[in-house]
Amino acid sequence: MSGAILISVITCPVCGHRKEETMPTNACVWLYECEHCNTVLRPRRGDCCVYCSYGTNKCPSMQCGSCSGG
Repeated sequence: MSGAILISVITCPVCGHRKEETMPTNACVWLYECEHCNTVLRPRRGDCCVYCSYGTNKCPSMQCGSCSGG
């Protein structure tokens, strides 16, 4: 995962709350709870994880081309 950007800002599509998160390098994140409105985010159809759907940067797996996608 060298060269992958590990920081992403997730934006909740329901309330617009933004939070900077460090993405894991060993797994895709399929569920993420917004700390502001408690909405549980899931990846959009065709995306492998919530970072690919709602983050400012794609997940490390997608950045490095090793993710199979949704």
